[in-house]
Amino acid sequence: MARFILRWAINAVALYAAIIFVNNTIGGIELQNPGWLSYVWMALIFGLINALVRPLLTVLTCPLILLTLGLFTLIINTLLFYLVGYIGSIFGVGYSVESFGAAFVGAIIVSLVSFVLSLLLKDELKEWKQRKPA
Repeated sequence: MARFILRWAINAVALYAAIIFVNNTIGGIELQNPGWLSYVWMALIFGLINALVRPLLTVLTCPLILLTLGLFTLIINTLLFYLVGYIGSIFGVGYSVESFGAAFVGAIIVSLVSFVLSLLLKDELKEWKQRKPA
């Protein structure tokens, strides 16, 4: 359960960083509700989409991924970033992406922030598990 909550928090921070960065540099993402609770809900949607849709897209586009030496995964990340905003907008907590470039940069930022935070917090989670009584 702690791993799920930690991953959820990492996704929320990564989405926040991506949306703020893209809006301050190139623009192109419009939030429906700028409150912190919307980032929490978007992170939940993001986690579900990554768990359910991403493996299916990866399997279906395996030849393209191999042909491009893995670079097609950036396109998959971009599509998933756009999809999270679209699904979130249905529930009133999402964002709309105006261009492919904004979605592409947003997806890269989410990937980088999520990777860095996962590396930094991995040791913290291991220590927490060791302190927990069996």
